[in-house]
Amino acid sequence: MFLPLGDSPNPPGRAWVNTGLIALNVAVYLLVSLPLAHSAPDLTSPWLHEYLHALGVRTPAQLQLVLSHLSAYEALVYQYGFKPADPSLLTLLTSLFLHGGLLHLAGNMLFLWIFGDNVEYRLGALRYLLVYLLCGVAATLFFALFTLASRIPLVGASGAISGVLGCYFLWFRRNRVKTFVFLFPFFMQSLFLPARLVLGFYLVVDNLLPFLFAGSSAGGVAHGAHIGGFIAGLAIAAATDRLPGLARRQHYRHEARQTAQQQDSAAPADPAALLALLQQQRFDKAAALYFRLSRQQRQGLPAAALLALAGFLHQQRDADACLSLLRRFIAERPSDALLPQAFMLAGQTLLLKKNCDFSAYQYFLAAADLARDPLLAEQARQALRLLEQRCRRGTV
Repeated sequence: MFLPLGDSPNPPGRAWVNTGLIALNVAVYLLVSLPLAHSAPDLTSPWLHEYLHALGVRTPAQLQLVLSHLSAYEALVYQYGFKPADPSLLTLLTSLFLHGGLLHLAGNMLFLWIFGDNVEYRLGALRYLLVYLLCGVAATLFFALFTLASRIPLVGASGAISGVLGCYFLWFRRNRVKTFVFLFPFFMQSLFLPARLVLGFYLVVDNLLPFLFAGSSAGGVAHGAHIGGFIAGLAIAAATDRLPGLARRQHYRHEARQTAQQQDSAAPADPAALLALLQQQRFDKAAALYFRLSRQQRQGLPAAALLALAGFLHQQRDADACLSLLRRFIAERPSDALLPQAFMLAGQTLLLKKNCDFSAYQYFLAAADLARDPLLAEQARQALRLLEQRCRRGTV
């Protein structure tokens, strides 16, 4: 058994939406689910009659036996849980905040607490909430595809949380997850494991294999919803990495106009002119010209010259311009031999900004993973150790 206990690194600040979602789920359980679980159902409720009919109750003896074990909460679950044979927009949302018991709730909230804050930090509060709900709906509909005739209600936040895990899997692949590995009696210990190993185990071993060999809801667990949510999270994360590129390019163009006004606005947007400026080490004018080039024009520029320009911007403590250049370099030259140096410099530049240690950690991890130069790899690992020490001291 793999039980995640925490992850590293953690983003700065408070993930208010993630915390609010956890609080809402717990409040629903404590204020609604728990009291109704110890209450008798309303015998006049039409939902109760429909639920008894779905259970196959036909005789007075069966009715008496079922009612002796039935609670008001089960009738509520039937009313507000999602039934594939009787779908509704309301139950698509209400089912996400109902749980089958304390262990069901605790497991879901543990995963949301560990992984949700990173994804909220990446998306922003409002987009995170929308993605959470969208993944929950997608997970429920994916589950329903395999149980179209079922009137058994589906409840729980697992599908939405699986969507969060799918986003985490794609965006935070270099993170480490503190995991309690329980293989009694041979091995019982907490280890820091790669995030993708832990989440891959969750997807394949905990859900995909049971789904393939036992069905979408084997053992009362909605494996189909977990898989559907995870796929939705992966798809949303992949799309988010591409769609906001337009906004980033607009930002760069705005930045280029501002820089051009302050520097030499008459300089032509010509790669040859930029290369000449770089060779003359006239980095101030080269920076103004660089941000006016198109992606196609930038492709022919030497990688070393671009990193020299980024180094100049870093020395000038112009962190925003330096990061803009480096992020372009990383996105446009994924197989360049100087990519580790770009990651390293990006991490160092982020340390010039406030509350960016979390992002810097990601770049240093990439530099350490990709570096073939032992000296560069060691520099990246030293930066990682420094940030981890700062995190333990509570200064991140």
